[in-house]
Amino acid sequence: MTSRGWFAAGGERARWIALVLLACLSLPAVTTRLYASDEIQYFAYLRSLWFDHDLSFENEYRYFHDREIARAHGFRETFLERTTDTGYRINFGTIGPAILWSPFYAAGDVAARTMRALGAPVAVDGFSRPYLAAVTYGSAAYGFLAICLSIFSARRLLGAGHLAGLAVWVGTPVLFYMYVAAGFAHACSAFAVALFVSLWLVVRERWTLGGLAGLGAVAALMAMVREQDAFFVVGPAIDFAWSVVAARRRGDLARVRALLLRLAAGAAVALVCYLPQIGAYLALYGRFGPAPEVAGKMQWLAPFAPFVLLSPAHGLLVWTPLVLVSLAGLAWFTGSGTGRAGIADARRIGICLLAMFAAQVYVSGSVETWQAAGTFGQRRFVGTTILLVIGLAAAIRMAAGPPQRRVVMALVTACVCWNVGLMALFGAGLMDRQRLEPGRNAHTMFIVLPRILPDLAYRYLFDRPSFYQQAERYRQATSTTP
Repeated sequence: MTSRGWFAAGGERARWIALVLLACLSLPAVTTRLYASDEIQYFAYLRSLWFDHDLSFENEYRYFHDREIARAHGFRETFLERTTDTGYRINFGTIGPAILWSPFYAAGDVAARTMRALGAPVAVDGFSRPYLAAVTYGSAAYGFLAICLSIFSARRLLGAGHLAGLAVWVGTPVLFYMYVAAGFAHACSAFAVALFVSLWLVVRERWTLGGLAGLGAVAALMAMVREQDAFFVVGPAIDFAWSVVAARRRGDLARVRALLLRLAAGAAVALVCYLPQIGAYLALYGRFGPAPEVAGKMQWLAPFAPFVLLSPAHGLLVWTPLVLVSLAGLAWFTGSGTGRAGIADARRIGICLLAMFAAQVYVSGSVETWQAAGTFGQRRFVGTTILLVIGLAAAIRMAAGPPQRRVVMALVTACVCWNVGLMALFGAGLMDRQRLEPGRNAHTMFIVLPRILPDLAYRYLFDRPSFYQQAERYRQATSTTP
């Protein structure tokens, strides 16, 4: 290795070390509680399977409801009074987060049993602080892995990615769902999709049997984490079809047959790996598919697609303007063919990446509750994290000279500040959590927030429950034995 190569490698190592240190130092920022109905539903899968070995969620729902942690309007009616056709309590979630959280939950179980054996008043019931902390730290870990995989993929395509990865980490809602509301499935979603896209970028070079089998397995995991993430398959599907057509045009029928047989094997692996979710659907609803209430919200002509992007009160590009910079980078990458893969291949990859993003706009624009009101950001797009990192890396590369780079970095900085500022407003109750009001939000962010920011930061780090409703009840419910 030349001296220049050695120093380059040293710089690369330093960037990764700094990123890992930042992740470790940020762990105290993880909020180790569950409260939203979505979080409780995902957690119920894990706790019920681990302790009760069934899919009866009655005791999980009642635990959070009776302690007034789950205080959302309609929680009792929906989850403690209504039943499915098979007699179980309703669960609109999926089993995938429970699968991903299970290693962390196992560690939480060991910690709880050890603490109890040493005399600490900690319940070994699946609900106490070690268990909830394990799940939330698990989400933070998966979110960080999603950022790492995204950086790897950006470097594979463009030769750089750390700056883009850091900016997307801090400048999009993935930050919120890693640290503030870690019980949601979105950090796990970002990881599963990043793993799928990263694997596709490797497998596509040869489309081997093992590669397609692995891709099928990860596709199943991705769909089990969040059902809408199955639509990310559209990108590799286009790419694979492209390869088949190219082989057919060359007259290489043997290659065509081999590709189709490998595809069938990959699909079979995906089906086998998806069996846990199929089993859950059959047990809960007596049929394959999500709850009827979920299916009933879908309007498959995507009438809300323009609004999910552009609505001033709920639009993705208003909540997270960094997405626009990333999409511009993806468009440039696709149009210019610039990258490590060669012009034709880069354009093909770019088309597939844009198709994946468009598929998410389509499915999110098909949901009647497209606004995602009451939660932070257009959270259904957190799974696109890897696409945003690649796009932002391309946008940074697109800036050829110092003036252009300064413009891009100024835009990125402004977008990051907007995201972090909105997180502060949302968490502190300084904005309407049902909708954005950009003008009012900007005024509060830049005029009011700076005066109270030190107090908010202190409370977040040292008195987190002061942000919660009925904070003392929550402390008692999750830290001691019943």
